Amino acid sequence: MSAPQSGGAGSPINLFDYFRSSAAYRVRIGLALKGLSFQSHPVHLVRDGGQQLLPAYRAHNPLGLVPTFEQDDVRITQSLAILEYLEERHPAPALLPVDPVARARAREIALTIACDIHPLNNLRTLKYLTQEFGMTPDARQAWLTHWISEGFAALELYLAGGEGRYCVGDTPGLADCCLIPQMFNARRFNIDVSRYPRLVAIDAACNALPAFQAAHPSRQADAE
Repeated sequence: MSAPQSGGAGSPINLFDYFRSSAAYRVRIGLALKGLSFQSHPVHLVRDGGQQLLPAYRAHNPLGLVPTFEQDDVRITQSLAILEYLEERHPAPALLPVDPVARARAREIALTIACDIHPLNNLRTLKYLTQEFGMTPDARQAWLTHWISEGFAALELYLAGGEGRYCVGDTPGLADCCLIPQMFNARRFNIDVSRYPRLVAIDAACNALPAFQAAHPSRQADAE
């Protein structure tokens, strides 16, 4: 894999994704916010025992996860790394504020979601708990409710004193790319999000924008 600088700005972007993957959803939002088109290559996470685990896909992503971003000889396999790469290659419109403190705040929110909340409701985590430890459907729901609720409660407190329509100010960015997919997941898992009015308000503001609408799982070619 070459250094990120080698990707041509006008070269086609290929994104290996899955319509319901939170991580892929983040990247689709970032691409849409920056007005960048891409070719989607759906990788079904359940069909065929999980297409992400097949040798053909592991040649793109050895860990067997989505998304994978490819442009020319550049390959990036982590959603936040992809978003940061897009920010450096295509700085306008920006996903991060100019102010260093605000930039750190945006990254803090994004990492809280991507590293502390999402992995505990990720498909492979739930699958392992079910297959290896015999987790029942009721236990699965209790697990999801506990960890998402704990994370959202912390985010609600963190964001409650913030100003602006979005996570950081009045411009949607990196933190919103992470929050909106996790809100989608929470509703899909029947979590009561009404207890988090600030998160609900940010989610509504984002989903009113064309970029977030275009990235929504229901709008993807592989949506079921």
